[in-house]
Amino acid sequence: MTTVAERRPDTPAPQGLRDTLSRLSAAQKGAAGAPLYSRFVNRPLGRLFAALAFSAGLTPNAVTALSATATATGVALLALVSPSVPMGLAVAACLVLGYGLDAADGQLARLRGGGSPAGEWLDHMVDAAKASSLHLAVLIGLYRFTDLDAVWLLVPLGYCVVDAVTYFATMLNEALRAQHGAPTRAARTSQPAGIGRSIMTLPTDYGLLACTFVLFGWTSVFVPVYTVLFLAAAGFLLLAAGKWFREMGRLPR
Repeated sequence: MTTVAERRPDTPAPQGLRDTLSRLSAAQKGAAGAPLYSRFVNRPLGRLFAALAFSAGLTPNAVTALSATATATGVALLALVSPSVPMGLAVAACLVLGYGLDAADGQLARLRGGGSPAGEWLDHMVDAAKASSLHLAVLIGLYRFTDLDAVWLLVPLGYCVVDAVTYFATMLNEALRAQHGAPTRAARTSQPAGIGRSIMTLPTDYGLLACTFVLFGWTSVFVPVYTVLFLAAAGFLLLAAGKWFREMGRLPR
């Protein structure tokens, strides 16, 4: 995720892949509240992609475009290709790659001295499109290529609503905290982030959802797993909404 940061023209450029990875490790966002996969798998993967992109001379916006392309490919496969084991593996690979690159663009921006408002806007637009289109593609694929009872098609519809609302609420929370001078969740803290919350929020992790598409070739297995993740995401949103509302109520006017 691209973020705007102060430029430091006096900072020397990293020398070599190892130095680049070291610089990136020292400039990570706060880990508080980050789900398990995103925290321990996707961020290190994004760090590697950011280092490689820096070596290749790519811009953060170019990495965002690569992320969007990978994710769009996976979404298109879901909607256009009949479920099979190779197809499920390809979808999962595209989504995991897209998610890793999504973590890389912001890290690359910080490494280069800071992102831009346009880059942050582009990154959020891609994320917003991803949050809804993935579940709509699942709906289309299940409708076109399976003989599931129609009631199961309500799951991706509900998942689409839940993910869209969760994403909007997350962005709105950050914007209101920043506007009213409260610490944002992206801010680094000196306190170590516990692992308990990361484990508890794992069922709501987009990275875990992306990995479950390896099961898409076995629809009878994928649909129950997908449904459990949907229920977990809906339950999280229901509980978090009350907490977020109380937090917003405590912000200074």
